Amino acid sequence: QVQLVESGGGLVQPGGSLTLSCVASGSIFRIYTMGWYRQAPGKQRELVARIIGPSNRTYGNSVKGRFTISKNNAKNTVYLQMNSLKPEDTAVYYCNTALGGSEYWGQGTQVTVSS
Repeated sequence: QVQLVESGGGLVQPGGSLTLSCVASGSIFRIYTMGWYRQAPGKQRELVARIIGPSNRTYGNSVKGRFTISKNNAKNTVYLQMNSLKPEDTAVYYCNTALGGSEYWGQGTQVTVSS
C-alpha cells in the first residue's frame, strides 16, 4: 500500500508560479515512477509530468519549458515547479504512482490561475 498526499495548490495570477509537493508513505522502497496529472472541469485527466528512475523526465506538451518535476528521495517527496502559469493550467492536480500492478493516486490539490 502506498499513500500519496499533495499540497501547495492555490490561487495565482497569470504569469505567476507555484510549487506542488507530494509526499509518499507506506511501501515506497520499490517505487520507480512518480507523476503528476491534472483534470480540469469537463475534461479528461491528462499527464503533466512524470519522473522515471533517478532522472528520466517526461512532460505533457502543454507544459514543456514551463513546469519542472523533481524528487527528493530522502524526503520521499516529488515536486512540480510551475512557472509562467496560464488560465488554462487551472485544474485539480493529482500525484500518481504504480507499484506491484496497482495504481495509486493522491486526493488532489486545486490550482486556479486567474486575475
